[in-house]
Amino acid sequence: MSKHLRIFLGFAALLVGIVLALPLVPGPGIAFILLGLVLLSDHFTWAKRLLDWAKRKWQSVHPK
Repeated sequence: MSKHLRIFLGFAALLVGIVLALPLVPGPGIAFILLGLVLLSDHFTWAKRLLDWAKRKWQSVHPK
């Protein structure tokens, strides 16, 4: 997948996730936000940091 397409899809998934995560809007908003962060984390450090934060939060809620 080309770099530009991956970045575009990452931002698109992030935007869709933010809209779906709004109150009173049904849908899998968090899943789209995480997908966007995964796609963007190879190219942007802020996305990598947010994804790492989300992983730490998930592991603190669901310890092995």
